[in-house]
Amino acid sequence: MTTLTCISPIDGNVFASRESLSLDAARARLASAREAQQAWQRESVSHRRMRVLKAIDRLGEINDELVPELAWQMGRPVRYGGEFGGVRERSDAMARLADEGLAPLVVESSAEFERRIEREPQGVVLVVAPWNYPYMTAINTIVPALIAGNSVVLKHATQTLLVGERLQQVFDEAGVPRGVFSNLFLDHEVTAALIADRSFGFVNFTGSVNGGRAVERAALGTFTSLGLELGGKDPAYVAEDADLDAAVDTLIDGAMFNSGQCCCGIERIYVHRSLYTSFVDKAVAIIEGYVLGNPLDQATTLGPMAHARFAATVREHTADALANGAAGLIDAARFDDDGGAYLAPQLLVDVSHDMRVMREESFGPVVGIMPVDSDDEAVRLMNDSEFGLTASLWTVDAERAARIGRDMQTGTVFMNRCDYLDPELCWTGCKDTGRGTGLSVLGYQSVTRAKSYHLKKPTAPAAGH
Repeated sequence: MTTLTCISPIDGNVFASRESLSLDAARARLASAREAQQAWQRESVSHRRMRVLKAIDRLGEINDELVPELAWQMGRPVRYGGEFGGVRERSDAMARLADEGLAPLVVESSAEFERRIEREPQGVVLVVAPWNYPYMTAINTIVPALIAGNSVVLKHATQTLLVGERLQQVFDEAGVPRGVFSNLFLDHEVTAALIADRSFGFVNFTGSVNGGRAVERAALGTFTSLGLELGGKDPAYVAEDADLDAAVDTLIDGAMFNSGQCCCGIERIYVHRSLYTSFVDKAVAIIEGYVLGNPLDQATTLGPMAHARFAATVREHTADALANGAAGLIDAARFDDDGGAYLAPQLLVDVSHDMRVMREESFGPVVGIMPVDSDDEAVRLMNDSEFGLTASLWTVDAERAARIGRDMQTGTVFMNRCDYLDPELCWTGCKDTGRGTGLSVLGYQSVTRAKSYHLKKPTAPAAGH
């Protein structure tokens, strides 16, 4: 067994630790999950939906406890109130879409034939959730999977150890049968072995590209369905007709919120040359107004990164850019940067795609800004990436945004907003960002499989025979 330890970014001390399950113990828990799933599948969709939403209600009731607990685990300032607003929005949307997402596709219903395609649960679904938005990212799959009739096994990130326990608590209190939802403490080796055992009908992983590769290796030859949301380097383009103030306010928040640790956070910005100087000046003023400090303090607007090693990666990217000709416009001395998890934000200009900060996922409070002269140049630079999760376009012309969007290699095209998951739209990506779909009606396709019914009805005997 392995001891899983959460080191708090607030003070660098151990905040929580748990013993991981052995492979045999994990297999026993999965046997219970498979047995529980059979009975859960036979419940009506309305009953399953009611139980799941009752658990979400309960999560809201304890949110005041969760907010500081989460700050201790991963550093988000308490002033932002946690994640329950997003959890509520996504859960309600997926519950509302369940009837449509799970409805049979009827091809024929006649005196001779019943022909239809139904959606059947995958069985046991494994959710491997990340630490940056530990409730919302987990709920994206947990809610539709449970409503669709699966049982769910959650393996949460070590950095947010207590989130899985909290979710177990609310699903238990909501009357979801034991085994239908299971939070398991698993190390990487046991997780890989369980996947290789063909223990799951579907595995949803959110994390790094290397983590996604490890999941694919574990699943090799098992034909297990996978959903992988991996890295990102999300770009923004500010055209010459954009609302400049709105663009600066929104994009800098999208780059810096949660200390830059957002799956679809803005990591590179391309601004039309006519607006470039004004955009940069306004961005610097916003960033210089941030307060870096203890996330338990209501005055703090920028907390520590979740772990010192994550901050070290951002420092490496920034140092590489500066060494290769970039200029950093934010004086780190203005902030309480401790060289560890507490990292000063940075805005870089004179950057190029030869620099790591414009190519590799930084996942921290640093953003590079480049001037461009045309839509075509912006598209070329935005597509010059191994990743493709979202792209943010700023213009007053929706037709122009749609035209640019069609040339973008990305999963979601935003116009005049960023860093948001619309639960009624499909959440997906391309290239090294991964594969699969979540949220929306299409999210139910991942957690179910198609089954066809071709039913030939007996012919009535002719009269007189």
